[in-house]
Amino acid sequence: MANKRDLKKDINYVLGDIIEEVYVWELENPDKDNKTGEAIIDEAITSFDGFMARANERKLENPKQHFKSIREDLEKTAKALVKKVNAL
Repeated sequence: MANKRDLKKDINYVLGDIIEEVYVWELENPDKDNKTGEAIIDEAITSFDGFMARANERKLENPKQHFKSIREDLEKTAKALVKKVNAL
């Protein structure tokens, strides 16, 4: 079983990379409206907070299943955010 520290790092890296891509897009397109990019960043930060809260839960009945579901949800969320970034 992967440990909790690795899961937290994955959450941080994945959502951090998405936020970084939005910033790069904003720098490359200074003449375009940044509101869509800011909305994506806000959504990524909100998702980060939610995933970290779930990762820090204590007294789990089935920790292996819990962390597996977090990883699956992280993957779904990341794919949706990447689609939005690519649509910019």
